[in-house]
Amino acid sequence: MEFSWGSGQESRRLLLLLLLLATWEAGNGQLHYSVSEEAKHGTFVGRIAQDLGLELAELVPRLFRVASKGRGDLLEVNLQNGILFVNSRIDREELCGRSAECSIHLEVIVDRPLQVFHVDVEVRDINDNPPVFPATQKNLSIAESRPLDSQFPLEGASDADIGENALLTYRLSPNEYFSLEKPSDDELVKGLGLILRKSLDREEAPEIFLVLTATDGGKPELTGTIQLLITVLDANDNAPAFDRTLYKGYIDFEESKSYEIIVEGIDKGQLPLSGHCRVIVEVEDNNDHVPDLEFKSLSLPVREDAPLGTVIALISVSDKDMGVNGLVTCSLTSHVPFKLVSTFKNYYSLVLDGALDRESVSAYELVVTARDGGSPSLWATASVSVEVADVNDNAPAFAQPEYTVFVKENNPPGCHIFTVSAGGADAQENALVSYSLVERRVGERALSSYVSVHAESGKVYALQPLDHEELELLQFQVSARDAGVPPLGSNVTLQVFVLDENDNAPALLAPRAGGIGGSVNELVPWSVGAGHVVAKVRAVDADSGYNAWLSYELQLGTGGTRIPFRVGLYTGEISTTRVLDEADAPRHRLLVLVKDHGEPALTATATVLVSLVESGQAPKASSRALSGAVSPEAALVDVNVYLIIAICAVSSLLVLTLLLYTALRCSAPPTEGACAPGKPTLVCSSAVGSWSYSPQRRPRVCSGEGPPKTDLMAFSPSLPDSREREDQLQTAEESFAKVSV
Repeated sequence: MEFSWGSGQESRRLLLLLLLLATWEAGNGQLHYSVSEEAKHGTFVGRIAQDLGLELAELVPRLFRVASKGRGDLLEVNLQNGILFVNSRIDREELCGRSAECSIHLEVIVDRPLQVFHVDVEVRDINDNPPVFPATQKNLSIAESRPLDSQFPLEGASDADIGENALLTYRLSPNEYFSLEKPSDDELVKGLGLILRKSLDREEAPEIFLVLTATDGGKPELTGTIQLLITVLDANDNAPAFDRTLYKGYIDFEESKSYEIIVEGIDKGQLPLSGHCRVIVEVEDNNDHVPDLEFKSLSLPVREDAPLGTVIALISVSDKDMGVNGLVTCSLTSHVPFKLVSTFKNYYSLVLDGALDRESVSAYELVVTARDGGSPSLWATASVSVEVADVNDNAPAFAQPEYTVFVKENNPPGCHIFTVSAGGADAQENALVSYSLVERRVGERALSSYVSVHAESGKVYALQPLDHEELELLQFQVSARDAGVPPLGSNVTLQVFVLDENDNAPALLAPRAGGIGGSVNELVPWSVGAGHVVAKVRAVDADSGYNAWLSYELQLGTGGTRIPFRVGLYTGEISTTRVLDEADAPRHRLLVLVKDHGEPALTATATVLVSLVESGQAPKASSRALSGAVSPEAALVDVNVYLIIAICAVSSLLVLTLLLYTALRCSAPPTEGACAPGKPTLVCSSAVGSWSYSPQRRPRVCSGEGPPKTDLMAFSPSLPDSREREDQLQTAEESFAKVSV
């Protein structure tokens, strides 16, 4: 290759160019930074001097400078610290448009020696541009005859941003005629448009206004809108029609009190001339407006203890007419505890004028009538419901002050025995009633150990088994209290009578004569005749009433041998049935079964040993004691046996007469040797004894032997020694059983 050199000046220029190229190759390098568009002035971009390997002290001496072709002074370098920073506003869309990549190319130049560095600063997109439609409004003309599902294309919006910031979604304002056909994923086929979903009717809706909104995918998202004005074109499917068949020139005094009419007259000349005049029409008022009535404010509900004069409501009245026609007066429903008070012009106050009682009237329907002074007058009404609010002014009340409850003894623990209920005339919280026991002592124990009451339901429960023999009557109080402030309450008394059950077997009393263990030894002469009382079995029952009514039976021995003794069914007296002779066995062992009348019956057994001896060997005292001598029980009732039998027979027919007669008869003081039982209300007598019952709390009836007994007592009369006595006894027993039942 051959080179030809020109003049010296050209040679020097070529040499300088080669030197520059060499220097460029030696210092060639490239840095990459990034910054968001719209960043503020002074935003840090990068430590450019440090990243290029330059010392801060040599930046000024080497004339460090930055050049950017066509980019002005968007970026600048601080020569004190070597930091590249944002110097002015950077708009990515202005720099690069819709290009996916956008960056600012910088050339960094230093001298001594000459070095050039290339720096690319990427400008990142932010969502700073909302979607924009080509226009703010688009007009569409659609014939009302267009079929359903017709499509009408629309031009979509554009977004100057890129990526997600430019990803648009569309929505159409709610309407009943059109839906939106949204664009597909294919960028070439947008497909945005309207679809007709309901037939159009120009006479019903001549114009339809819709709003189409585009939203980008940035954060925060930005939106753009376009208004769609759809004009429905007429299909000439309706004949012209007037809104009325007859028109009249209506004049309203309230609208205008006078009218001015300008009349122009024009002649028919070739050059028409005209004249003018004014006509003033004055309108006279007519009473054509009803009063206007309105409740401005209400203070409801009204407490039933509100003081007189309390303002319930403020009422305004008006009338568009003038003069007398507009003069309005108000009146209120009669016979109500309220009144109207005129406060100032066209205003009334509804105030309380009487005492309120919610329990009598819980609400009032008030009608206010406003009437003008026209002729004829016009009127209007307005109604309001005034509810009366409850105050706690009624204590809970029971249906009766006292309840009588009957409970069988031996009840299971926790059984429900009664329910108390108290009602209050108040409402809401004031009507909520809770129940509790009025605590007291029952003997040595607290009442709450016997019974309890459920606070909400009022159910009374027995907490433990009750024992009639221990406690015949349990009397206590239950308190009912409402939830008002302050609370009100009342009490009710419960008398719980514990009914007897047959839970006690007959108990034998210790014999008067000598005996071994539970047996009785008796010596009887051979010479006694029939009906002679040889011994008496005594027993008591801790139960009451029918459960304590005892009967005696003689258990026959084995072998069927007939023994010459019998026992009184209710007296327990053992007597001979015939004259004893030497053929009888000298010793007899008698088993007497004592049985009560409960269900089931309970029994006890007594053993009587009877020895037959000569007359001189039988002790007289013993014979007297076991004979028919008057016993302490017999001393209580000394009546004729035949009279008793007659009374019991008549009593089966006339029970009421018998009750009155026996009550008066038994009111006399008892005979010597007995405890007074008080005043019994019911006494039944028979040949075998008397049965009495008293409703007093703890009636006590006792005889000379054995412990005192309550409620039931059998008295044994003296009976004649004859066979006739047995027949009378049987008759008396039957009568007594009927009367007792």
